[in-house]
Amino acid sequence: MLDPTRAGSYPRRVSSIPSELQRKESRLGDVLRASGRLLVAFSGGVDSSYLAFAAHRALGEHALAVTAVSPSYPASHRAMAEQVVDAFGIPHRFVETHEISNPDYRANRPDRCYHCKTELFRVMGALRDELGFDAVAYGVNTDDTGDFRPGHRAAAEQGVLSPFLEVALSKQEIRALSREAGLPSAELPASACLSSRLPYGTEVTPERLRQIERGEEALRALGFQQVRVRHHGALARVEVDAAELPRALEVEMARRISAALKPLGFRFVALDLDGYRTGSLNEVLRAEPARAAGTSA
Repeated sequence: MLDPTRAGSYPRRVSSIPSELQRKESRLGDVLRASGRLLVAFSGGVDSSYLAFAAHRALGEHALAVTAVSPSYPASHRAMAEQVVDAFGIPHRFVETHEISNPDYRANRPDRCYHCKTELFRVMGALRDELGFDAVAYGVNTDDTGDFRPGHRAAAEQGVLSPFLEVALSKQEIRALSREAGLPSAELPASACLSSRLPYGTEVTPERLRQIERGEEALRALGFQQVRVRHHGALARVEVDAAELPRALEVEMARRISAALKPLGFRFVALDLDGYRTGSLNEVLRAEPARAAGTSA
């Protein structure tokens, strides 16, 4: 049995979260303690930050947050990961993953995330065995089950735990718990690896990933919060949150967006009038069955 005196210690404030969510939080602690010594896949995003926090609170030094570094991992994510672990004293380690060396990953077919997560969990499994830990966990939540997510298959194949699913935590609930904990990641926009900005069938290369990362950094420097630069070869298709679209459509701002992205190697810059939405490049996957059935897409 784990020694409870070694678990992470945080001052407990009077809770403002609903009683049902408090019960889920308590149940999450039970699930994490039952996992033994635990490695947490930690990107610095909303979900993995709260999972790393909760695991440290439940397990103390028996939990280790592990951040994978590769060309598809933005520098802004690394900065947030370092901020979280520094602020809360969470044991942490960076590891390198080499998914981009895999031709199946670079080919960027719809199962790209499967190859990425297979590499991540392979590296974390080796580290688990090296350090004598018991399990690996990642921060998939109930909202993630509604989209095309082949990375979940890799997790299931390698026995990776999904504590949020065990206690039925949604993204909104994880944000609420993160705010309660004082995590700086609580209000972060939805995020994903840089490769998700490339349409299926477009090869993943370090050069394209750098273009995307620098483009999104430039848009954030212009004051936009939720942004995506979708890479269509010579064309950059810009998505911003619907609430930010009016500002992006201003003539002077449109000019500044174009001026920021063209020096990165794009000949054309387009603003997507539907705004930002999660998994917009998966829309082609949903349209293909409809066309095959003879319906309009």
